[in-house]
Amino acid sequence: MELGNFSISLAVKDLAASRSFYEKFGFTVFAGDAAQNWLILKNGDHVIGLFQGMFERNMLTFNPGWDSNAQPLASFTDVRDLQRQLKAQGVQLQQEADESGTGPASFVAIDPDGNPILVDQHL
Repeated sequence: MELGNFSISLAVKDLAASRSFYEKFGFTVFAGDAAQNWLILKNGDHVIGLFQGMFERNMLTFNPGWDSNAQPLASFTDVRDLQRQLKAQGVQLQQEADESGTGPASFVAIDPDGNPILVDQHL
């Protein structure tokens, strides 16, 4: 199952403090908008999203159709196909993509320890 680009999305209390902290580890701002309380940081192929006030918990994030530079892949498995595969295996979803749609969509699963997993397709 090809899930696309992986990142960790962190629910932070202070965006500026978190940015400064992760910059000490060699991460640099790659995308986002601090005025909207979110930034994406990279260090090589490692990606961390910082989100202040947008969600309650840290979560694993997968982006079907993107490489680690948020560039489109030539081919990829659509988020709705991934959703169908997981549901067929008995995975319960907290939020589902509209399977009749096309283009951008997302779904959320929760792992056995309560960690959210966001599969978020932007293409």
